[in-house]
Amino acid sequence: MKDMTKGSIAPQIAGFAVPLVLGNLFQLCYNAADSMIVGKFVGTKALAAVGSSNPLMTFAILFINGMCMGASILMGMQFGGGRMHRLRRQISTTMIGGCVFSLVLSLFCIAGAPWLLRLIQVEEGLIPLASQYLRIVFSGLIFTFIYNFYANTLRALGDSKTPVYFLVFSSVLNILGDLFFVLVLHMGSAGCAAATVISQACCSLLCGLYIKRKVSILCLGRDWLVFDKGQFAETIRYGWASAMQQASVQLGKIGIQAVVNTMGVSVVAAFAVVNRIDDFAIVPQQSIASAMTSFMAQNYGAGEKERIWKGFRWGMVLEVIYGIFIGLACVFGADFFMGLFVNDAKVLTLGKSYLHLIAFIYILPAVTNGVQGYFRGIGDLKVTLWSSMMNMGFRVLSALFFVYLFHMGIQGLPVAYLVGWIAMLVFELPLLLKKIKENKKAE
Repeated sequence: MKDMTKGSIAPQIAGFAVPLVLGNLFQLCYNAADSMIVGKFVGTKALAAVGSSNPLMTFAILFINGMCMGASILMGMQFGGGRMHRLRRQISTTMIGGCVFSLVLSLFCIAGAPWLLRLIQVEEGLIPLASQYLRIVFSGLIFTFIYNFYANTLRALGDSKTPVYFLVFSSVLNILGDLFFVLVLHMGSAGCAAATVISQACCSLLCGLYIKRKVSILCLGRDWLVFDKGQFAETIRYGWASAMQQASVQLGKIGIQAVVNTMGVSVVAAFAVVNRIDDFAIVPQQSIASAMTSFMAQNYGAGEKERIWKGFRWGMVLEVIYGIFIGLACVFGADFFMGLFVNDAKVLTLGKSYLHLIAFIYILPAVTNGVQGYFRGIGDLKVTLWSSMMNMGFRVLSALFFVYLFHMGIQGLPVAYLVGWIAMLVFELPLLLKKIKENKKAE
């Protein structure tokens, strides 16, 4: 465990952020492996089925992760302030409540998979394949929660490295499982879903065994059965805001996917690929923001206001550097990235046109993620929720406008994303400037 309320700020944030970025990149690798293997060895229709179902799958996962993230903010504040008794009760309460919630969500998603797919306008011919894929993945949501719970708890206590080790193992196991189920057993997209669930289960188990043997502060014994109603209500307040923020982002993506699903199989397949590449651009920016959140939560709990602002500045530097890097990578590497997933010439052309446009926009989410990392860290989750809702609302409305009115096709989507991120900044920046002025007056 690591106390981030003392010591040099820049090395702490960078040291905390790098494992998060690497861990999420590995997670993206095994998510992308599904699409790559399906696209190369099964076919365009199967790739479109996986791609069209991905927003629903990601929605459920991000909602669970949002609950864990909200709870981890409380844990970070309690750890930074030295309130260890409350910390232990927070951990057990989150674990019990989260397990019950994830099981209920899993049953609902399994039962309603076809209906959910029709709700987002998936072509009827893709629904059998997509439903099969979703039901298998949804059966493993409990493992998704357990890993995210362990990972967010460790990060709240200052350890961002340990979760990465298990994630790397899970990534490798998932890719090997994809190859085995698809190439050897010829299970198609269902095999990729099975490999995902198995790898997540193994990751959760190993993480739990490690904590039992190595992390004494999390060895609660009988206290794992403690459920504090008061703390659960506070956890719901933080967790719900964080989960709704994550959910609003994914609802926006589902809205975009519904628009894409009306544009033909080739566009759906191309969008499935560029979505994976988008993840490699955006998720590391979110990882840096998560590092800022953990740093600020501990220092907020300890009352170290000056360290919070210094941490914010260093985090923003990292965000901007990565935003520039990934933009250049998409400008010059669009052909290479698309070629990793598909061979279809039409899909390749559509994907490259998307990447060449959005490459110049990636600097904006770098800034918005940094600002959100700050507001999460000080516990002001309403700002992150409302700004995300504005982003996605403007994004979906703009997509409808550019695709159906101006007939821009897939090229209209990056422009719609630009509108959403600008709306987000217009909402966030005045609130951030207000906080800066308040801090200067306090000093």
